[in-house]
Amino acid sequence: MKNSKSLFFAGIDWGKDSHQVCVVNQEGFVVGEKSFKHTGGGLFEMSQWMREISGSEDCDMAVAIEVNQGPVVESLCEQGFMVYSINPKQLDRFRDRFSVSGAKDDRKDALVLASALRTDRKHFRYVEPQDCDVIVLRELNRTREELTSERTRLVNRLRALLWRYYPQFEELLGSTVRPWHLELWELMPCPCAAKGKRASTVQKILKRNRVRRIGAEEALKILRAEEINVSDATVRSCVFHITSVVERLKVADRQLKEIKDSIDKIIETMNEKLKAEGDGSTDIEILRSIPGVGTIVLATLIAEAWSLVRRRDFKAIRCLGGTAPVTRQSGRTKLVIKRRAVCKSLSAAFHVLGGVAVKHDPVSRARYEELRGKGHGYCRSVRTVCDRLLFVARVILEKRELFDKEFRKPLPDAA
Repeated sequence: MKNSKSLFFAGIDWGKDSHQVCVVNQEGFVVGEKSFKHTGGGLFEMSQWMREISGSEDCDMAVAIEVNQGPVVESLCEQGFMVYSINPKQLDRFRDRFSVSGAKDDRKDALVLASALRTDRKHFRYVEPQDCDVIVLRELNRTREELTSERTRLVNRLRALLWRYYPQFEELLGSTVRPWHLELWELMPCPCAAKGKRASTVQKILKRNRVRRIGAEEALKILRAEEINVSDATVRSCVFHITSVVERLKVADRQLKEIKDSIDKIIETMNEKLKAEGDGSTDIEILRSIPGVGTIVLATLIAEAWSLVRRRDFKAIRCLGGTAPVTRQSGRTKLVIKRRAVCKSLSAAFHVLGGVAVKHDPVSRARYEELRGKGHGYCRSVRTVCDRLLFVARVILEKRELFDKEFRKPLPDAA
């Protein structure tokens, strides 16, 4: 951040086609209002206009906007403006300063944004310029999440269709759909096809995919079980639909593999850059040493909260990830509830972190069992375990030490 006493404050009410801008000075008087189109030329004109009003090449102006990413934010950050993100709920409360009737328009919202930033800047999130690797990693990680969700929907559709005419194959699937399942279905798309296949043909598929949990004879025995009496039209329609689902599953599997490889490469590149900055363990190596932190959890933490990790602001990370609860107190009434306004990706990653740590870290396991013994649910207990690990992460990052799995191991019960 350049300084904490800007000469001018701008509010941008962004839109799909145009953006309304209002600039006020330190006394709160409006010095300029204008609307700009959402084009390359429009955004450039907006930054130049704001620079002219500030009368300084150093862009001595703070800008408030309702989003923390996107072309408008990135364009302003690239040109040196100090950008602050304001939650829409906050803006709605600040709007009551100007009108209690609920009246709303773009010009007024831009003014409210600028005025709120002038008086309450410390309550808003400063949008820091992001490292190029972090920007790419964030996009890859969010694409991975979308593909994972799409794959889950396709798998559920596949199971539903198999249930209609081919429940034997659904039994063969088990808990997870693997590539060899798809290849096996293409070989035997209906119960009739399973009757005419040899065990040696099935064995080739299993061997090629390195499947050892089931043999060819056992697989054929399951698929040749008594079939459901349905019409040929039902079978043909289901086969046609599943063919489409299988093709999309193959594409999703291939893209997921490519994205995970790209994520690994970017993390290693970032780690090498950190090694070049100084001696000892890097932040990435320290985080990776914590129980429960795998590639996906690490990628999500870097993508969504890397700037917070680098400046050790774990209070903000706890709020962003949802491990910090919300306290509502009035008089003698006090209520502590789960935080809802969180980054969903980071919250899901922390849930995985806590769940895996419970299985592999003795201290986390002991803490989890203690919480469960008090009557807390699984999710709340895992959140508390993850909250402890975040505290541990802050300490070892400050000390530049890897996680010690033998530290404070639970003592055996006394005889």
